[in-house]
Amino acid sequence: MNLDQLKAVQAPIKDKYRTDPASASVTIRSSGIVDVPNQHCSIQSHAGIVRSGLHPAAGGTDADACSAELLLESLVACAGVTLSAVATNMGIEIRSCNIQAEGEMDFRGTLGIDRAAPVGLTAIRLTFQIDSRAEAATLDKLVHLTERYCVIYQTLIKGVSVVTERT
Repeated sequence: MNLDQLKAVQAPIKDKYRTDPASASVTIRSSGIVDVPNQHCSIQSHAGIVRSGLHPAAGGTDADACSAELLLESLVACAGVTLSAVATNMGIEIRSCNIQAEGEMDFRGTLGIDRAAPVGLTAIRLTFQIDSRAEAATLDKLVHLTERYCVIYQTLIKGVSVVTERT
């Protein structure tokens, strides 16, 4: 999609949100079906069903998606889509771009071995490998704006309240 096409798609949406700010607030949903005996959860995604399971470091296999890996994949996907839109808006030609996310995790926490060990990812590294003729300063601004507008990145760095219910 070129800049004119992107603007044509987004202009009426932006106009609507400017005139009716409440319409910009959208609830996004996901749900999964739990298979307790096999420690799986099947999530219906736009690309089909994704089955998640335990990471091999917690007793699972490589046959299932690990939830922490899904989180990192979500970060990479969001950063990639955001970078594409920002590059288009900035008029930057990108020959290729590879984004990698790595997370550190101590499985002693999630396995209940050491109460002092944290449960969850404790650090995430996001790396952009961009092949472009653009100057380094321009690419730095591209990455900065990608961070600013990437929903998953901003959610992770700012944190978000999570309310749990049982119905």
